[in-house]
Amino acid sequence: MRYAIRHVTRFDYAEAAGFARCNLRLRPILWSGQTLEDYALEVVPGGSTAPARAQAGLANVTRLVVDRPERTLTIESRATVVVDRPIPFPSPDDPTLAQIRTMVADVPDAGPASPSSYLFPSAHVPLDADIAQWCADDLWDDRGILDAAIALARRIQNEFAFDPTATLVDTPPAEAFAKRGGVCQDFAQIMLSGLRSAGLPAAYCSGYLRTLPPPGQERLVGADATHAWVLIWAGPKLGWTGVDPTNGIWMAEDHVVMAIGRDYADIAPIDGVVLGSGAQTMHVSVDVEPLDVPSIPAIAGEGDTP
Repeated sequence: MRYAIRHVTRFDYAEAAGFARCNLRLRPILWSGQTLEDYALEVVPGGSTAPARAQAGLANVTRLVVDRPERTLTIESRATVVVDRPIPFPSPDDPTLAQIRTMVADVPDAGPASPSSYLFPSAHVPLDADIAQWCADDLWDDRGILDAAIALARRIQNEFAFDPTATLVDTPPAEAFAKRGGVCQDFAQIMLSGLRSAGLPAAYCSGYLRTLPPPGQERLVGADATHAWVLIWAGPKLGWTGVDPTNGIWMAEDHVVMAIGRDYADIAPIDGVVLGSGAQTMHVSVDVEPLDVPSIPAIAGEGDTP
């Protein structure tokens, strides 16, 4: 699949903001199964931009500085991405969970793509005893890693309600778990907490999910949103494999990877500091347009993060 992606974020300030310094993680990264054909970034009314190194995780970071008073700020990114990623299939030959724990101990690399970087709790994904116990029902030692990953994702998809009113962007996984509801960020972080509690390397993945309208209806431009799912390390042969607990599916041709980190804080599309007074409102519009005619049935897809 080939996609044209348009991501627009508009900030409106009640009083003119005198200074803003932001980190933009809007350029999709190079990752297995996808190719970035072109990318453009536009800031209105303007500002200075420069590339910056990601503090953690895998992300393309652009530093934006706006040093004059503004009442509005619009950040628009456009990308064309080709995705050619097969659907994984569990096999009896897959490493077991017990073998994965041994394999990760033998990985010498400690860089941002190393599984050892995603074994431990992070600021927004602490380990939780209740989540660990619930997830353990799918995570027995001699089970194949891919079989366990998709089983856990599907149980989250079946037993948790998608409810945008249940949580906020900073809601802890334990709270979303107790409510049995939330959005894609919550489901990803619950799954991460359970996998890491079991000693398995798991990363937070942010990106885009192609969504299709109901039969007979047109796509709504701007109706899509950024999405979150999980990458699990399945050993040196299989590598990082994506699984989507919001939909109970694998990461495949409908998913575009934007950034990878330990949790949402590592890869938020936009964060930073604004100096000013008065209220701020933010409006986000994301459009993921297939440039090739889809030949597969529509799947459910829901996103939430700005």
